[in-house]
Amino acid sequence: MARAPRTKDPEGRMSLGDHFRELRNRVLVASLAVAALSVVGWVFYDQIIAFFVAPIEAVSAERGDDELVTLRFQNITEAFAMQLKVAIFSGILLASPVWLWQLWGFLLPGLRRQEKKLALTYFFVSVPLFLAGAALAAFTFPRLVAVLLSFTPEGIANFPGATEFLSLWLYFMLAFGLAFLLPVVLVGLNQVGILSARAMLKSWRVVLFGILVFSAFMTPDPSAWTMLAMAAPVFFLYWCAVGVAFALERRRKRRGDDPRDRYAGLSPDEATPLP
Repeated sequence: MARAPRTKDPEGRMSLGDHFRELRNRVLVASLAVAALSVVGWVFYDQIIAFFVAPIEAVSAERGDDELVTLRFQNITEAFAMQLKVAIFSGILLASPVWLWQLWGFLLPGLRRQEKKLALTYFFVSVPLFLAGAALAAFTFPRLVAVLLSFTPEGIANFPGATEFLSLWLYFMLAFGLAFLLPVVLVGLNQVGILSARAMLKSWRVVLFGILVFSAFMTPDPSAWTMLAMAAPVFFLYWCAVGVAFALERRRKRRGDDPRDRYAGLSPDEATPLP
């Protein structure tokens, strides 16, 4: 017996089953994109791994043949597992426009028109900032490797685990990328009325101290220049967020649209109105 075609709701509403079917389709498209582009990472594995191993090779050449510094695999399956991990990571990175757009498309129907414009703006700002932070990590990581390996006593070989070294690379790039998303988070909190621009301005000393501590932890270099190379752009982005927050507050004040106004006059036992 033929199944009757589903009719669309004139108000644009979807049933729970329709939501799950749409989620299944979008997850399938995103998974196929990641799987297809993972082949690129598998094919160009030698070039990718050469980029990751370059800091180790530079330290090994500097220390000389008498003090061996090289990566090692702990068992016969680890080399295959590492190539598979690099391929999947490459696929996730290369397919990020596809699966991010699928995520955006799934959330889009539940947003109002103004919220759609705001979310789309944050989307197109966050991606370049995250990639810029990851690029800065790729620039500073070789110096971090040289500093950490310098603690190896003379005459002793150092054989870092290949999988652990790759995980450190990815963690470092993730940490830098997330650090560059600080202004997006601050502007978002200001947009919903949780954090005012004046409070952000008053807290600049605390923020500067936190950024310097984070940078010192992520770049354990005896020279302060490496720490400042990371702290300076993050602190600059913080001031950009402060400026944007003041501009948004002035615009909302002219329009008479303050997100905190809907909470005014509420008693402690009264429910907060939905946005």
